Amino acid sequence: MKHFSEKIFHSFEEFFECLKGWKTSNQKLVFTNGCFDILHRGHIDYLDKSAQLGDKLIIGLNTDVSVRLLKGKQRPYIDEDSRAILLAAIEFVDAVILFDEETPFSLIEKIKPDVLVKGKDYEIHEIAGHDIVLNNGGKVETIELTEGFSTSALIEKIKKSS
Repeated sequence: MKHFSEKIFHSFEEFFECLKGWKTSNQKLVFTNGCFDILHRGHIDYLDKSAQLGDKLIIGLNTDVSVRLLKGKQRPYIDEDSRAILLAAIEFVDAVILFDEETPFSLIEKIKPDVLVKGKDYEIHEIAGHDIVLNNGGKVETIELTEGFSTSALIEKIKKSS
């Protein structure tokens, strides 16, 4: 098994050789993305279900800059390096690639995964890169989220208890 640090890539260019090897050996590549600001059970359930859809699970991770664009100045609560380490430490996660943009569209365009995954709270046409994956013969899947677990709810619970 790889050490978690070998699964973290700070750019697509760093990831390219790994990707090339997986594509050459016909691995079925699954891609998902997110901020994963405060990792919780809902995230683990979602990532586990995603990993089961192929051979290699690749996570596009929003950088701190990207999270601020999406969630505001107070976020993220946990820095990008820590979030990347936590995700990479999960056994069934094969790669974590950081990206600065609001969406992983550019990353998806370069990786061309076989399966693109998001939660059921998204319609397929709302998922960044869905067109690239579908036009490349891949699938776009939406996964049922674990009821009662969300970062927003967790943040509210923490705020109320302090």
